[in-house]
Amino acid sequence: MAAQTSPMGWNSWDCYGAAVDEETVRRNARFMAEHLKQYGWEYIVVDIQWSAAGAKNNEYEPFCELNMDEWSRLLPAENRFPSSAGGKGFRPLADYVHSLGLKFGIHIMRGIPRQAVHRGARILGTELRAKDVARFSSICVWNSDMYGVDPAKPGAREYYDSIFALYREWGVDFVKCDDICRELPHEEGEMCLISESLRACGRDMVLSLSPGPAQLERAELYKQVANMWRITDDFWDDWRLLYAMFERAEKWSIHAGAGHWPDADMLPIGPVRQVYDKNERTHFTEAEQRTMMTLWSVLRSPLMIGGEMTGFDGFTMSLVTNERILAMHRNARHAHQVWRKEIGGHEHVLWTAPSSEGGFYLAVFNLSDETSEISVPLSDAEIFEARSGVELWSGEETGAVERLAVRLAPHDAKAYLFD
Repeated sequence: MAAQTSPMGWNSWDCYGAAVDEETVRRNARFMAEHLKQYGWEYIVVDIQWSAAGAKNNEYEPFCELNMDEWSRLLPAENRFPSSAGGKGFRPLADYVHSLGLKFGIHIMRGIPRQAVHRGARILGTELRAKDVARFSSICVWNSDMYGVDPAKPGAREYYDSIFALYREWGVDFVKCDDICRELPHEEGEMCLISESLRACGRDMVLSLSPGPAQLERAELYKQVANMWRITDDFWDDWRLLYAMFERAEKWSIHAGAGHWPDADMLPIGPVRQVYDKNERTHFTEAEQRTMMTLWSVLRSPLMIGGEMTGFDGFTMSLVTNERILAMHRNARHAHQVWRKEIGGHEHVLWTAPSSEGGFYLAVFNLSDETSEISVPLSDAEIFEARSGVELWSGEETGAVERLAVRLAPHDAKAYLFD
């Protein structure tokens, strides 16, 4: 089963938008293999519009020319991914990523290319054409590349089978499917069709659904069809978005488990938005980055790095190589928010989770704009005796305590493992 643990990797969107190229992917893959693989990081994911030769940033060119085969299937743009020339597709790049001990992923849009419809392109294994399966009223509002596919039409399943057969040939391990997660029930049938074709293709692939916010009342459907699904729209380095994530995380936390993970989106850390400014780094403070990593890890959200990894400084490396925090991401079980309250004019949040390796986690957050101190009795986590613990970010030991005295900078967090 794919994604028995919550996926960890890198995605090209936050730093390169639609304009990522092969050398960038290879460079970041080498960095991950050399510096991060030992900590559990393994996926390298090429995000949107890899078939567009002229992509320049994260703004889409409407109705642009896409590289496509005769069977309505998009192919990598050869000027951006030169190893794909001669019909090789992503196979050479995937082989390179695999040679480093990592896994390879791609982004796709729901549907069939408009270009295929208007050019009368065929569907592999049938006498049908793209227009025969297209749903012309189902169009993404922010990207013009695709028409939806009507799952009730003959040829719809054959079309999706054909693209996943191609991805199997390429050696794809991870598929991020976009324009599908928040439109339920309108796109429910197509979502199920995509999932069925992926699972029947003969290769294990993680299926990630975007964008959010996903619909909480459809959680059981997401678990059945996908491995991860976005609980938010695009997440960026803005404190207001991080603040809002606490409410989303509380609601979705009960749905995290082996093979299915609520996804709080990428981690905009280190150098981001590189297509616009090579000197731009995340706008999050160090405290806010600790809060983000702590919340994502106790929730067990997928961890997908968004920044250019070769530009990571010492602090950023400390975020993604902290073995105690990453152990919480791996071992927390049944994590949930205990309370969210205002104390002395400061807003605090407490999460707890048992560890699969014994003991229990506590994560304390200061959501206020000022430094604050808070006393947290272990009885709030239903522990009624003194326990010894360690703070995961600093490694500082607490000694045997019944109550934690926690001092936190604005927007900061601490996390503890008690025996």
